[in-house]
Order: sequence, then C-alpha cells, then structure tokens
Amino acid sequence: MKDDVIQLLPNQTKQAAVVLCRAFYDDPLVRYIVPEEARRARLLPSFYTIVVRYALRYGEVYMTPGVEGVACWLSPGNTTPSTLRLLRIAIRSAPLFLGLPEQGRNNIVARYTDDVHKRLVSGPHWYLWGLGVDPPCQHQGVGGKLIQPILDRADREQLPCYLETTNEVNLPFYEKHGFKVISDGIVPGTNLRVWGMRRG
Repeated sequence: MKDDVIQLLPNQTKQAAVVLCRAFYDDPLVRYIVPEEARRARLLPSFYTIVVRYALRYGEVYMTPGVEGVACWLSPGNTTPSTLRLLRIAIRSAPLFLGLPEQGRNNIVARYTDDVHKRLVSGPHWYLWGLGVDPPCQHQGVGGKLIQPILDRADREQLPCYLETTNEVNLPFYEKHGFKVISDGIVPGTNLRVWGMRRG
C-alpha cells in the first residue's frame, strides 16, 4: 500500500493544488467561504497552492504517483497554522488570494476551529490539514493509502492525529481509519457544521 504513495516535491505543488481544487470545489466549507461559483473557480487554485506550500514547509505532503489525491499534514509543533507564515507564503507563491469578504468568512471558521483544536488536543500530534482525492478516483482506496504513512508513523511515535471535516459523508471513512468524533458543533453566526476527530 505504501508503495503507491510518494512524498510531494516542491515542483509538484501546482499539480497537487489542482487536485485539491477539484476535490474540495463543492465542500461545505469551501462553499461557505467562496459562495459564488465563478469566483470560487478563480480563487481556489491560489488558495490551495498556499495550503500545499505551507504543509510542505511545516509538515509533510503525500500524493499518489498519478496525482489522483493529496494529503497535507502539519507536523507536531506546527499544528496551528500561523497567519504570519501563511501571509509570507501567499506573497511569494500566489498572485491571487482570497478577497476581503472571503478572508472574513475564512477567519470566522478559523477562530472556531483553532479554539476547538487547542481545547481538545494538547501536546505533540499530527494534524491532517487537508485530504483530497480527485472526484473520478474517489471510493477506490486512494484516501486511505494517502494517510497511512503518517498514521503508521504516529503509531510508532505514540502520537495522536487530529482533523476537522465539514462534510458528514467523510465521517465513516475516517472512523474506518481509527479516528473518533470528539467535537460536533456549528460555527457561530453560520450554519456550517464542523466535526473534530482524533485518533490515538
């Protein structure tokens, strides 16, 4: 299984961002942050370029050789994304980032998820910041292969893993891989539901 997954190289960032755009285009969180479809299609490539570059610098990124899917992990000690770090990466790597309305909605969600994350998982842990599989390749085991290297490593190091999802259909997949729901709430002022999940 692990032979089907490789670590992303910096020159593959664009390919990874494209797959994440397709995977998350209709995700509840992404629809909330960028509700207008044409604008979403325009902004998401820059947004996911920053996500991938950030995870490359402060964690590890895995993909399948054919780039059917991508997993972005933040490593122990780097599991709270820093605004300053994100801005530095955005300035260097993405000509078009979120506009003020989208950034405002993103900040609302980030404040909520950061608070839940800090309350529920203290100490060193791995944070699955993003897992996306190209829609035509979903439900074929790609996602499980992508997360397995870090799950194995976390087991060896006896460290927990944490993630959030805003899509209820994802819960059985993560539960199958040992995650348990430890938080289930609505982001204040929105109708966006967020599940926090922990493994180990």
